[in-house]
Amino acid sequence: MRLEILPVPGIGHVSEGDDLAALIANAAPWLRDGDVLVVTSKIVSKSEGRLVDVPADGPERLAARDEVLAAETARVVATRGATRIVQTHHGFVMASAGIDASNVDKTRLVLLPADPDASARALRAALRDRYHVDVAVIITDTMGRPWRNGLTDVALGVAGMDAIRDHRGEVDPYGNELQLTQMAVVDELAGAGELIKGKCDQVPVAVVRGYLTAPRPDDGAGAATLVRDAAMDLFSLGTAEAKAAGLAAAATLPDAPNPTPPDRDAVRRAIAAVAGVVAPGTEFTLVTDEAVRAGMVTAVPGWPAEATALVLGSPAAPAGPAELVRFGADLHRLRAALAAEGVASLPLPPPAGAPAAACLAL
Repeated sequence: MRLEILPVPGIGHVSEGDDLAALIANAAPWLRDGDVLVVTSKIVSKSEGRLVDVPADGPERLAARDEVLAAETARVVATRGATRIVQTHHGFVMASAGIDASNVDKTRLVLLPADPDASARALRAALRDRYHVDVAVIITDTMGRPWRNGLTDVALGVAGMDAIRDHRGEVDPYGNELQLTQMAVVDELAGAGELIKGKCDQVPVAVVRGYLTAPRPDDGAGAATLVRDAAMDLFSLGTAEAKAAGLAAAATLPDAPNPTPPDRDAVRRAIAAVAGVVAPGTEFTLVTDEAVRAGMVTAVPGWPAEATALVLGSPAAPAGPAELVRFGADLHRLRAALAAEGVASLPLPPPAGAPAAACLAL
């Protein structure tokens, strides 16, 4: 494979209502079937009128920008100072929802295209129908990446090619079947185009030639396939936000025993997990004596008959007011650790004379 990356100069300033297909076709009459057109999202947004009027400066501008950011945000992922990492309504996780104030009048902000895949499909169709050239189209924007410094262009919208090249099921030269390899080729092509666009002033479009022999006859599923499903997202929040969410969840732990007997090893793991953070002298003990557990049914008011396990908690001595407050916090830590293991718990007072300050029905 031999690739060429070609700039498309001469497009000039793009305004709302401009015909992007005409601008690109006039600037690049040398386009060929099978080329990959890499288009900066900003000119797509401008042509589609995705612009917002804001004050030029001062606190009013900041307030207006915050309002725009809130409208473009589906979910806040992380916040550090003035930096906001959010998930947009498209599903992209980006700083400031991709809102851009560069290369535009000071009184305006540029938003991402409302539907980048639809924009890519429309541009491809216009070039094919009116200028008789069949290309794939990638609409790009710049993103940062977790765990790595620096920015790179990635694909927001795609038409005419698959966003992902799936190698699963293929066999490598050593005879190993590939199990997980799926390459985001449109992101790689977006980055390749940025090498040209980034080094040439006022060049928002590049062409990658040689990657495709021909585009797909249909437009394909688009860049939407690049958005990871929430159930598979192992890093859906920043660290501080994940901790805060965990504490909020722990504050509303369900007060109910388990419908099935809990895993005793899971209970022991939860106790061990909090052993190093509770007050010195505080103890939590899993009761394995069935006679003791059964006795709780009649000895403790409100003991649920369906509970099948018991944890006794004893605070550090002497058990004054301060120690009891700390013990309550430690008991809550244990309940959170149990919940993390999938074990629900119900706090109850122990029976009179029991060597404990609280008990958990599991």
